[in-house]
Amino acid sequence: MTSTALLVVNTKSRSGERLCANLGDLLHARGIDPLHAQCESRDALPQAILDNAGKIDCVVIAGGDGTLNAAAPGLLRTGLPLGIVPAGTANDLARTLGIPDDPAGALDLIAQGQERRIDVGRVNDQLFFNVASIGLSVALAHAMSPETKRRFGRLSYSLAALRVISRARPFSAVIASEGDVARVKTFQVAVGNGRYYGGGNAVEKSAEIDDGSLDLYSLEMDKVWKLAWMAPSFRAGEHGAFREVRAVSGRTFEIHTSRPRRVNADGEILTTTPAKFSIVPKAIRVFAPAPVAP
Repeated sequence: MTSTALLVVNTKSRSGERLCANLGDLLHARGIDPLHAQCESRDALPQAILDNAGKIDCVVIAGGDGTLNAAAPGLLRTGLPLGIVPAGTANDLARTLGIPDDPAGALDLIAQGQERRIDVGRVNDQLFFNVASIGLSVALAHAMSPETKRRFGRLSYSLAALRVISRARPFSAVIASEGDVARVKTFQVAVGNGRYYGGGNAVEKSAEIDDGSLDLYSLEMDKVWKLAWMAPSFRAGEHGAFREVRAVSGRTFEIHTSRPRRVNADGEILTTTPAKFSIVPKAIRVFAPAPVAP
């Protein structure tokens, strides 16, 4: 039986423009009728999902993590399943879910209809799939222009990080977790919902996007250059083994700073401290392979 998908293609993403021309035909060939939506702003995307909810069976988004983040409120309210065609710079949600990089493989997965229910993180009144953070990641987001991301892809994270780290200074924060309050000097506090962020770094090596838990880390080293020495551990999600890194898991966190600091959620600057973090368990349906047993 033919189904209908609201199709959103971020033509400004790294490979979105190339995909735009034939993605609708590729969906149609798999028994899915595309209903194209033009979304020129973040607010337009969830509204398009809400406006078309009665006409569609799912939402298919070709874009990166920022586009998927923008869609989250509409997906949460309608309960419609999400199909992902990775077309951004990092594609960390797709990596967490094991969704193929190639469009044909991603579309085959959508057509097969296998779903996975995943958690969504919330910081203040904003949702996030991968990670929300304060500190270095905010400066990193400003350092990465759209032109740099399109030209260098994932390498743009490394290039921008070199510039950001050379200028980084620690800040004071109060981190309240379940049953504990810590006053810290830190370069970054990050709270992860999924496993991957920042182009393939792991928040915590055992993190799952449907485990009902958030994973926090705080970088409390005295010298920022130590990050270069610790870099391999961030790729593996083992940075919590260093004494300079505070690592905590839980369902809720609060972070307070002496002055408001911006919060980066899935690569987008969406709110400021004080920041209250919580989790919405198994909130969104996604077409994805079944998780691999450890």
